[in-house]
Amino acid sequence: MKKIFFVLLLVTFLTGCAGKKEINDLALVLAVGIDKSEKVENGVQVTVQVARPADARGQTGAPTGNTGDPIWSASADGQTLFEAIRNLTTISTRRVFWAHNFAIVVNEDLAREGIHDIIDFFTRNPELRMRTWIMVTPDRASTVVSTLTGLEVIPGEAIDKLFRYTEVSRAAPRSELLDVQSAYLSNTNHPVIARVKLIGRGVSNKKAGQAGAYEQIELAGAGVFNEDKLVGTLTQEETRGLLPFIETVKSGVIVVPCPKDSNKQMSAEIISQNFAVTPKYENGKPKYDVRLLVNANIVEAGCPFSIENREEVKQLQKEIKKVLSSDIQTVLNKAQKEFKLDFLELGQVFNNRFPSEWKGIRNNWDNLFTQAVVNVEIETDITSSVLLYDPTRSGKD
Repeated sequence: MKKIFFVLLLVTFLTGCAGKKEINDLALVLAVGIDKSEKVENGVQVTVQVARPADARGQTGAPTGNTGDPIWSASADGQTLFEAIRNLTTISTRRVFWAHNFAIVVNEDLAREGIHDIIDFFTRNPELRMRTWIMVTPDRASTVVSTLTGLEVIPGEAIDKLFRYTEVSRAAPRSELLDVQSAYLSNTNHPVIARVKLIGRGVSNKKAGQAGAYEQIELAGAGVFNEDKLVGTLTQEETRGLLPFIETVKSGVIVVPCPKDSNKQMSAEIISQNFAVTPKYENGKPKYDVRLLVNANIVEAGCPFSIENREEVKQLQKEIKKVLSSDIQTVLNKAQKEFKLDFLELGQVFNNRFPSEWKGIRNNWDNLFTQAVVNVEIETDITSSVLLYDPTRSGKD
């Protein structure tokens, strides 16, 4: 009797197959582009980039040498985002599956009207990962997600790797769906989303339009949002000043003039940095002290340079400090004077330090933010050089 009881008990722990999803029945979306519809008034167009697994492996059953494209792109229109996605079923023989999606690309014209519906739909979608990259583009999003790039077989994977390695270039923020939703729901700051664009040609020995030529997706700064509406953009240089405020910066390259010849340049690589924002509350107004400590190595010199020459090292440190200060002041001016929006997360920093005072000023924060005094202090240290200690000189000198 006990055996029967335990058998029946174990049966309750067995899983069934009622909700199974066969991979052969799924269209695995790797990237999705969202544009304003050209067919439906006030509607949207959704373009999905779907992997063709056989083609991606180079095994298609096609004639020898003709493996076909590794992806299949499909577009559908609708009055709402969900309707457009459902309309994909009229042309797709498989069920659209979002769990492997790398990127959400939104056209800037649509983003200016608002991305609330996009954030709402994808954060409610149980299949989609909240760590999915989200970005805006001045190009048609359908074109971006359908573009075959140079090095990666799958364009969605190429976008994913661009963002994973952006900590080296500092050309765009690492904007994930979770972070954008958090900023959108926050009462202290506004969303900043990465910006990408297509450049005419990648590195190719083919002429544009010729078979084998291709476009390339490039990280191109950031888009600034007021709640859910795009209000402006930042260049790559301006984004460089923004990043320490919103994420941890691990690396970067700074180009400065040579100490003895301003017509020649040197490259310094950021090895580590410590960025701290200290809020204060004086006379009913917020105030901030920003402190940046940077350690850098000299990795390239267009002129004779020795790390043992302390005068030259001090001059280089001043030049690096000047560049970093300019980057930060530029983005501060953008935030306080041009956009008049706190996308630097300074309100959040103030709230963390002064929660009681924040309750009294949060309804007037955008106005107070534009008047806040921000003092910036930067210290730089060139710790070593991957160059020789002695300057590199011509053997004829």
